[in-house]
Parts: sequence; structure tokens; C-alpha cells
Amino acid sequence: MKIDGTGKPLGSVPANATRTSSGNGSTSSTSSATAPGAQVDISGMSSRLRELESTIANVPVVDSARVDEIKQAIADGRFKVNADRVADSLIESVRQMLNTRPAA
Repeated sequence: MKIDGTGKPLGSVPANATRTSSGNGSTSSTSSATAPGAQVDISGMSSRLRELESTIANVPVVDSARVDEIKQAIADGRFKVNADRVADSLIESVRQMLNTRPAA
């Protein structure tokens, strides 16, 4: 299985949304699809999500040192495959997929 770095960061506020100040220093976002006069204050959650997004963006997807270690073990003939562990993991993976599948 190949894992690539195509993860994309979350986008910003949609172009059709407007920002208004509610007078208490917080920022509200109101979309044109909401009812007239309706406001939702998401500034606290929005800033927390931005913090989390930047934290996640800095976490490497792959442990390069571990990959290099395994490559070297394969090249040296030291890498051993535990067939029982692989089989158990495959069975568990199938169980999880079956449990998340919608009922027919």
C-alpha cells in the first residue's frame, strides 16, 4: 500500500459567507443560506480548529527513520514477517469493515 502526501488543509470561510462583529469583540459568520437575522458565533471554535489544523499539518505522515530501518533490514535479510500477526490484522480489518457497513 502506498501512502502519499495528498492530504489537503481545511479551507477558509466560503466566499458567500460574510463576517460581522457582534460588538463584544467576537467574530460571527453568517451565510446567505441562513434565515434573516440569524447569527452563529463560531469564533472560539474556529480559532481552536485553526490551531489543531496547523498542529496536524506539522506532524509527518510517515516515520522516515523507521522506513529506512525496515528497508535496511530487508536489504540485510534480517526482516522477518510474522505470518500469524499479519493474518490476525487482516481478519481484524475485515471485521471492522463489516461492522461499519450499512445494513441491507
